[in-house]
Amino acid sequence: MRSTVVLCLAASLASVSGQTFQRLGTCPTLGCVLPPDQQDFLPGQQFDIRFEVHAPKNGSEAFNGGVPDEKFTATIQKDNGRTRSIADFFNLKEPSLEKWTFSWYEDLFAQDAKTPSVVNVASKIYRRVALYEPGTYKVTLNYFSGKTTTAEWVVRPIANKKKAKNVIFFIGDGMTTNMITAARLLAHKTINGKYQTLLALDKFPVLGHQMTHSIDSFITDSANSASALYSGHKSTVNAMGVYADSSPDLFDDPKVETVVELLVRIWGSAWGAVSTAFLADATPIALTAHTRSRYAYGPLIEQALNGLGNYSWTKTNGPDAYFGGGAEQFLAGSGSYLGKDYYAEFANKNYSISLNKTALLAAPKDKRALGVFCRSNLPVWLERNIFKDNLQKLSNDPAGGKGAATDLPGLKEMTLKAIDVLHTRGGNKGFFLMSEAASIDKQMHVLDYDRALGDLLELDDTVQATIEKLKSLGILDETLIVVSADHGHGFDVFGNADTKYAAAQGDDRKKRNAVGVYQNSGLSQYTVPQEGVSYGTGANFPVNWDPRYVIAAGLGANPDHRESYGVGKSGPRVPATTIPGKSSDDLYVNPTDRPNGFVVNGTLPTNEAQGVHSLTDVPVFATGPCQETFGGVYSNIDVFYKIANCLGLAHGTNKTVCDDGKSNGGNGKYNDGHGGHY
Repeated sequence: MRSTVVLCLAASLASVSGQTFQRLGTCPTLGCVLPPDQQDFLPGQQFDIRFEVHAPKNGSEAFNGGVPDEKFTATIQKDNGRTRSIADFFNLKEPSLEKWTFSWYEDLFAQDAKTPSVVNVASKIYRRVALYEPGTYKVTLNYFSGKTTTAEWVVRPIANKKKAKNVIFFIGDGMTTNMITAARLLAHKTINGKYQTLLALDKFPVLGHQMTHSIDSFITDSANSASALYSGHKSTVNAMGVYADSSPDLFDDPKVETVVELLVRIWGSAWGAVSTAFLADATPIALTAHTRSRYAYGPLIEQALNGLGNYSWTKTNGPDAYFGGGAEQFLAGSGSYLGKDYYAEFANKNYSISLNKTALLAAPKDKRALGVFCRSNLPVWLERNIFKDNLQKLSNDPAGGKGAATDLPGLKEMTLKAIDVLHTRGGNKGFFLMSEAASIDKQMHVLDYDRALGDLLELDDTVQATIEKLKSLGILDETLIVVSADHGHGFDVFGNADTKYAAAQGDDRKKRNAVGVYQNSGLSQYTVPQEGVSYGTGANFPVNWDPRYVIAAGLGANPDHRESYGVGKSGPRVPATTIPGKSSDDLYVNPTDRPNGFVVNGTLPTNEAQGVHSLTDVPVFATGPCQETFGGVYSNIDVFYKIANCLGLAHGTNKTVCDDGKSNGGNGKYNDGHGGHY
């Protein structure tokens, strides 16, 4: 039995303003079923089931004197068939009862008064089960002598034959249609309103849109949105590969199997992740992560390499290609798991180790490869290609020294190298690659639109280079390429701005007259490349990033800041900051950021230093096998099911591939072809 602890779920909310407070996001009643109601499953996809019974001791929900029902029962029924206990249906022993205590704030008044509601919990978890037959399953939790909570699950009828040998999934983090439109304006020439060239994304044959909501919030973050894309299961903000429960352990929540875990277990394929963020960041790490806290960076790198040590969970055997930033989690010390040297840990598992672009390009393609090129996130495209002097200001040496990392690959170099490694190692079994342009999002957060759009253009350039690479390898026709985002920002362009005129004005209201709208917005003044002429940055980027007339753009949600438009040459923005004599939670316009601009009053709580994500649907571009399935408007979880269908990841009811690589016809592993465990 778990020892009783007090876990204050509201602790992380202490500095947050207005919000909807939730005892447990997926549990509106005192009986919790996880996975909750209205969840979908891939046939044979492994997952955990947790039941919780809550007994609040105080507050508006106080019940039964705070004593939870420890003798609750749970049943499952398929398509109105026979009702059976969970243990019987999945051929499991009944798990031990767990107990704990947590607390939460019911609303802002309770938070201000520091009067949390205390909840005692009784729980059981059934580990690593699967449902094999398509259909509808009804799960019922019975507790407190007559109370019930039900959940309806649907196992989708999906093919188990491969249609694509390989999948490359590009994620422009935070990328919206509006950003793509703006990036096209910067880098491609128009004559009388007609573009003379187009983005690589513009040429994709299929375009759809996905809805990004998390399971208990309309506004998502990169963790649970990536998890939905990779697993087909929605989760809670900050959570990945799990349904967030109320337990004190960040890693024991009920888990769901991800696309790379399925791909390795079923087909033995190679897989990799490439990101311009640090590798423990949400989008790359969610491929293997199972936790409700995206911030457990060190343990999550351990999970990526060695799998989850507890809870009998499946393993991916480590990535075949893993390229990005984040040396803090690899260097021996406080940022790594148990202080271990993860360069050595990866090397001990026969990885080549690259700490700069030169080493990456020279790394063998028949060997598993780790490339970590700096501490934290990679510097953005503009710093790496235009404002190179800014790199010298950084102290981000991936080997731990005090100097700057300057021999840096970009998204294109990392992606093309990953394809070489994965194609070689995957062989006839194929591969899966996720490639993320992370700083579209990171620079949108700090209102640095030029840097965000530069990284979007880098993504587009990488997509074009990838198509050419696949052609040269002779595998373009057998590779599904999907380009999408995990969420959006409320970004748009509403005109242009005369930066010379704005800088010459001393009054904020006159500075605003520099913005031209409608007929006064004019045409783009960004110099685009001439055909056949090389400028050192490639054909798909503006030659001049600092014209007099620039785009006037903004976010729908932002902190107090100063705006002058145009590119900041000294480095990425810090729009809001603390000031001497004021609270650390009280942020103001940064006096050193855009000093020639005018003040824009923010729309966010004054403790928010950056812009935030928005509700907007995001685009999905597809080409290759199964491309036709990506048209239309659908949930983010459907991206997983479309990819899984194309890769043939659904188990049949007569044959199951287990971790030992042996086939199993159902003897002892699952009952009736309906459900089972490993």
